[in-house]
Amino acid sequence: MQRLIGIETEYGIIREDVDESDPVVESMELVRCHRRPFRADWDYSEEDPKQDARGFRAETLQQEQEELDFEKHDRERPFSFHEMKSDLMLGNGARFYNDHTHPEYSTPECLTLKSLIAHDRAGERILHDCAKRRNQILGIEGALQLYKNNTDFHGHSYGCHDNYLLPRTLPFADLVTHLIPFLVTRQIFAGAGKVGVETGHHYTQKGFQLSQRADFFEVEVSIDTMHARPILNSRDEPHADATQYRRLHLILGDSNMSEYTTALKVGTTSLVLQLIEQGLAPKEARLEAPVSTLRAVSRDLSLKQSVTLSDGRSISVIDHQRLYLEAAQKAFSKGDAETQWILSHWQSTLDALEKDPMQLADRIDWVTKLWLLKTFMEAESCAWDDARLPGLDLEYHNIDPERGLFLSLEAEGEIQRFVTDDAITQAMDMPPMDTRAGVRGLIVQKFLKNIHKIQWEKVIFKGNQAQGVYRFDDLFDDKAIKAEIHRLNQCTQVASLLAH
Repeated sequence: MQRLIGIETEYGIIREDVDESDPVVESMELVRCHRRPFRADWDYSEEDPKQDARGFRAETLQQEQEELDFEKHDRERPFSFHEMKSDLMLGNGARFYNDHTHPEYSTPECLTLKSLIAHDRAGERILHDCAKRRNQILGIEGALQLYKNNTDFHGHSYGCHDNYLLPRTLPFADLVTHLIPFLVTRQIFAGAGKVGVETGHHYTQKGFQLSQRADFFEVEVSIDTMHARPILNSRDEPHADATQYRRLHLILGDSNMSEYTTALKVGTTSLVLQLIEQGLAPKEARLEAPVSTLRAVSRDLSLKQSVTLSDGRSISVIDHQRLYLEAAQKAFSKGDAETQWILSHWQSTLDALEKDPMQLADRIDWVTKLWLLKTFMEAESCAWDDARLPGLDLEYHNIDPERGLFLSLEAEGEIQRFVTDDAITQAMDMPPMDTRAGVRGLIVQKFLKNIHKIQWEKVIFKGNQAQGVYRFDDLFDDKAIKAEIHRLNQCTQVASLLAH
């Protein structure tokens, strides 16, 4: 597909050995359990959360008061800002840090779905290893548990953000027009499933829905991420040359356990973005009320409820996805093997959802979870109001192989795989060598002790002089990346790295 892609995952964190714990401190301590030595070395100087992709800089953010309250509370803790963030760039090119109340793992920039899925799964295993080390320190086996999910069932949601590098020439307004409708119905195959409904901070254990995140979105477009959450986030933070690129930062998606679901979610989105770039997106797919439709689709397990288009016509939610599929089939029928996989499985998944969704219990998260819950309910002769169901929902996402319900099914061979365990193991230590992450990861491996500050697009070496800055802005060409990796492998000192 030749597009840089990445996934940021905020994990749920729980201490089971105490009645109350501080998630900020627990997340910080978890990150510090990584085998890479901790140093407060992340450079925030070029990040601006108020820069809006619609062409202006916001004066305020809705979450600023909450962030001020966080800062006030943080001052009571015996740690500096950088110590609490505990922000690490890893040797595999990933970022691992405390996003205040959640540990967050951001994959390196990847160029293929195979690479992305391997690095996303590597994140699970890296965090699980850290949890085991933390429990050894606590002296209590299993005291700390981590969940790759999106809700605490008390009105709090944390995200899984899929990211795509786009050309700056693509107008943001085109994304608003053509991408939002696709994202609203993408959940029919990308949702992770959830017991109950959440409104505000109120949870009602009422049935089952497709998506963990749909309850928490209130507007179509906004720069905010915590209040009045938008279907399309307009924060303009490219982590690249801003004159050439923009980074699409999608906060709508669920955290997926299934490799197949993640591949389909990211793969279809990437093809839709390509349609938009080429002016080939289906114009008739626009929705009349995207926000309310988002919730309605999530709560319709039958997938029979129609969605209303902007021209007043009604169409089934599956046929709405078919509008995008058919446009992609027409445009990319001669694409590479990965594109062919996406097109083929996009169609077969929609066909199965139309006939019998339970056919997908071995690959689509919400279907797998629903099958597990129904199996339990039948065995226990209980209904959707049974108090045990939210706990089972949560354990589906546990990343401890000894406890996670999804991981148990996967270990038993009941789940379709997209990558191998060997590929995941390699991704825990090695960056993708076909993107700039390969260069950055190798620099961390070879020269960590010489690094003063680091971020996605640059490394500042100790001495902090202009000549001590290594930038990755231009490393998007395959030949340039290969040449730089070859040169880096020959370097034994920072001076030789910077001499080029």
